[in-house]
Amino acid sequence: MTKSAGRRHLRRILAVGLTAVTVGALASAPASAAPAAAAAAAPNFGTNVTIFDPSTPVAEIQAKLDAAYAKQVDAEMGTNRYAFLFKPGTYGTDAQPLQIKVGYYTEVSGLGASPNDVVINGKVEVYNRCLADGGTSNCLALVNFWRTLSNLSIKVNGAGQDGCRAGANFWAVSQAVSLRRLNVDGGFTLMDYCTAGPQYASGGFIADSKFGAVTNGSQQQWLTRNSQVTNWSNAVWNQVFAGVEGAPSEAGFPGTPYTTLEKTPLSREKPFLFVDAKGKYNVRVPSAHRNTSGVSWDEDLTSGRTIPLSDFFVAKPSDPEWLINAQLLLGKNLLFTPGVYNIDQTIHVLRPNQVVLGIGHATLTAVNGVTPIKVAGVPGVIIAGVTIDAGTKESKNLLQVGTPGFSISSASNPTTLSDVYFRVGGPHIGKVDTALEVNSDNVLIDHTWVWRGDHGVEGFTEGVNGDTQRWRTNTGRYGAVINGDNVTATGLFVEHFQKYNTVWNGEKGTTVLYQNELPYDPPTQADWMNGKTKGYAGYKVGDKVKNHSLYGAGVYVFNQNNPAIETENGFEVPKRPGVKLHHIMTVNLSAGVINHVVNGEGAAADMTKVGQPVFVTDYPAVP
Repeated sequence: MTKSAGRRHLRRILAVGLTAVTVGALASAPASAAPAAAAAAAPNFGTNVTIFDPSTPVAEIQAKLDAAYAKQVDAEMGTNRYAFLFKPGTYGTDAQPLQIKVGYYTEVSGLGASPNDVVINGKVEVYNRCLADGGTSNCLALVNFWRTLSNLSIKVNGAGQDGCRAGANFWAVSQAVSLRRLNVDGGFTLMDYCTAGPQYASGGFIADSKFGAVTNGSQQQWLTRNSQVTNWSNAVWNQVFAGVEGAPSEAGFPGTPYTTLEKTPLSREKPFLFVDAKGKYNVRVPSAHRNTSGVSWDEDLTSGRTIPLSDFFVAKPSDPEWLINAQLLLGKNLLFTPGVYNIDQTIHVLRPNQVVLGIGHATLTAVNGVTPIKVAGVPGVIIAGVTIDAGTKESKNLLQVGTPGFSISSASNPTTLSDVYFRVGGPHIGKVDTALEVNSDNVLIDHTWVWRGDHGVEGFTEGVNGDTQRWRTNTGRYGAVINGDNVTATGLFVEHFQKYNTVWNGEKGTTVLYQNELPYDPPTQADWMNGKTKGYAGYKVGDKVKNHSLYGAGVYVFNQNNPAIETENGFEVPKRPGVKLHHIMTVNLSAGVINHVVNGEGAAADMTKVGQPVFVTDYPAVP
C-alpha cells in the first residue's frame, strides 16, 4: 500500500467510525450534553482508587489495605474492584514493615517514573486460599486469579510474621496475574509452602523486573520476560524465559523443562501511571523493541513517550458509551477506573497510537450481544489492563483488532495488548463465538488469559448435572483466532473453549509460552468431534501457513464430565520446514486422554501418566 493510499485508508476509517459511532450514539445523548470539562489538577479516579503518600502513618495504610483484603480474599466472582497507588517514597520501616496481602481484582502499583522511586519495606503477598470449610483441608492457589503488582521495589521484611513465612515474599497465584517493573531485594516464592503445605499453582507472568532468588516450587507453568534473576529454583511442567539475564539453561530438557530464549523477539512494556517532579500525573507509554534482554529501566527512564493525564478521558462505570466514543473520536486517550462497565454499544478505537488503559482490573461486560471493544486497522494502538466479559446473549467477539483485508500496520509500532483478560462465564452464564479476533498485521499480545469458565457462582452450572448443562448454556467456540501476519504473543493462556482454543491463520506468527486446558465439560464423545477426528487440538496452526514459531507450550486434559472422552492431538500444525514447535507437551490432569502430542506423534497422555508431561522436544524433529 502506498503512503497516499494509506492516508486515504486512515481517512476512510475515521470517517466510517465517525458516522457509525457518533450519529447513532450521540442521537441517544441528552440534549444538554457538553464536552467534558478540562482535567482537574488532582485526578478524580473514583472511590475505588486510593493514593498513598509516604507521610501517611504505616498503621493507617496497613488498616486500609487489610480492610480491602478482607473483602476480596474470597470474592472470586465479585464485582468490587480496587487500585492502591503509592506516590514516590518509602513505606514501612525495619521495625514496622508494611505487609500487604492482595485479593481478587486488586492492583498495587507505584507512581514513580522508576520502580526504585517507591519502596515497600515489608511484603506484597498472595497465599493459598482455603475453600469451603474455613480450615486447611482444601487450601490451594489454583484459582488465585485477577490481581496486579507493578512499578515498585520490595525490601522483603517478614518481621512479626511466623517463622515459616518470615524469609520470603509469597506470591502463590494462577492466571490473569502479572508482575511488572519490580525490583525485589530478598527471597521470592511463587508457591505458598506454609498454608497446608505446598500446593499446585497455575501461573503466571513476570516482565521488566529484577529478582534475586526465585523459588518456583509448585508452579506448573510460568513466563519470565525481559528481566534479571540470580537463581531460579526448579520447574514443574513448563517454565519459559525470554530475554532474562541469569535464566537457567534449557540444555537439560525435558529432565528439567526449561525453555530459554536469549532475546525476546518483540517486546513492549505496559503503559504505567506516574507522578512527575511537579506533582502532575502522566502515563508513560513505552516503545516497542526487538531482540532485547534485561529490564528497560535500569540505567534511565524507560524509552517511549509521556502523555499527560489531561490527554485522557478518565472513565467511570456510570459513563455512557456514547460519551466514551465521542472522547476517543476527539483524540483523547482512555483510562478506565476500577469497576464493572456494562457495555451495550461497542467502544471504537479508531485513531493510530491511542491508549486504552485500565486500572484496578476494570471489567467490561457485553450487553445484548455487542462486541465491547473494536480496534480499527491502524498502527500503534495499545489496550492494557482490562478484563472483558461475555454477556448472556451471544457476542460475535469480545475484542476485535482490525477488519479483515482492511488495515495499516507498522512493524516498529505494533498495536499491543498488555494484560488483557477475557472471561466467558463464572459470575454468570456467558456466550461468545470467538473471544479474541486479531485481523491486523504486526500485533503484539503481551500476556492474556482467555477463559471459558469451568466453575462459577451458585447457579452457574444450572442444575444437578451442572457440567452437562454448562456445555449447552455457557458457550464459547474459539478462544483466540489470529488472522493477521507478523503477530507475536508473549504469554498466551487460553482455556476450555468448545472447538479450537487457538487458531493461528496468519503468516510468520510467534508464540512464547502457550498454556491450555481443553474443556472439562463435553457430555459425550459425539459432542467432542471435529468431523471424523476425536476432538479439537488445543493449538491449531492453519493448513496454509508456511512459517510459524512456538516456544514452550502445554495442552492439558481433564474431561471431568466424561473421563472416557479422547482428544486425538494436543497440537495440530502443517508439517513444513518453516513451521517449528520447540518444547511442547501434553499433560493428563486425571480424566480423559490426549492420544498424541502433535500430528499423530508423541505418546498418549492417559490415565497411566497422571501429572506426568509427555514431551516432544522439537517438531519437526531436529536432525
